Amino acid sequence: MAPEGSILITGTNGTLGAKIVAQIIGNTANAEKYHGLYTVRNVDGASNLKSVLSEAPKSHEHDVLALDLDRLQSVRDVANDIKSRVASGALPPIRALIWNAGFQEQSTQTFTEDGYDTTFQANYLSHWLLTVLLLGSMDKKHGRVVVVGSWSHDTDDERNKVGGPDYYSEEKWKTLFTDTQSLADGSYSPPDSEPTGKAGMRRYGAAKLCEVMMIREMQERFDKDPELSNLSILGVDPGGMPTQLLRRGDFWFARPIIAKAFTLPLSYAMSMLDSNSLMRPPSKSARDVLRAALESAPPPLSEHPKGLYFDGNEPKSPGVEARDPVKTGALWRDSVKLVGLVESDTILKVWN
Repeated sequence: MAPEGSILITGTNGTLGAKIVAQIIGNTANAEKYHGLYTVRNVDGASNLKSVLSEAPKSHEHDVLALDLDRLQSVRDVANDIKSRVASGALPPIRALIWNAGFQEQSTQTFTEDGYDTTFQANYLSHWLLTVLLLGSMDKKHGRVVVVGSWSHDTDDERNKVGGPDYYSEEKWKTLFTDTQSLADGSYSPPDSEPTGKAGMRRYGAAKLCEVMMIREMQERFDKDPELSNLSILGVDPGGMPTQLLRRGDFWFARPIIAKAFTLPLSYAMSMLDSNSLMRPPSKSARDVLRAALESAPPPLSEHPKGLYFDGNEPKSPGVEARDPVKTGALWRDSVKLVGLVESDTILKVWN
């Protein structure tokens, strides 16, 4: 049986990404129904993903694609390859785009070859560009975009105070988005503003805010577009997990031995008491992400669940800044300029 649709997932060699793939292939119906497009930075080194895919049923058609979110040209190359294959019928239309890949650095700061802060580009800008480039290849009746969010996007979220210092305690850090340029060029919260690692966490929170801001702005533009009005974009906060992303920050509780012996069992215990607890098993968060990507119930999910945001499987309002139309509009217009988007790049009518 030929697949009905494709699912594109970024960051599939990471903890959550690999669990999402594992749950797709672990469901016989979904494994046959969807062609997997699993992206990693380094195909040869993707040992975690390879281990998962070794268990895939023969009926599951899939590709492992090299995608470097630090390079806008890599984003364009992958998008062009997928677009041509969908147009030729070699790939079924995209049923879901799942933006799972993330980047976090604490006391250091790196920049991409495009000249942007790596945290900003890898978490937000490249995912935004990939979305607008691939809209013509989407399933126009049921397609969804799912952003993997984070409580760090909301400076008022009490969870920012758990497990260490509140990165936003000082009044000057209460607002994450004042302008796009300071996030793109890395002048917002540089390492010398806080050498202990708070600076990097604030840049991560700001980048995740941009991803969540994309939900409101993109859904509004979908709804105004006759060809794309059935598309949905949603967000899911997966909660705290002992992931490879955290190990970049050298958090003690995310080190491999400690995570296996303490943090992961604790996340299972906490989730038994509260399914959307502070710490969650990656398998639970993977189910929540796939639920947002593919399911139509229970409410508020529906056939076209537009602009929703979830904390795990519970509806949640995103932070105030993510709901500000002035800020989301400014971010969109600036993103167009930062990536050099032109009208022929996308089928979106209201693209600029």
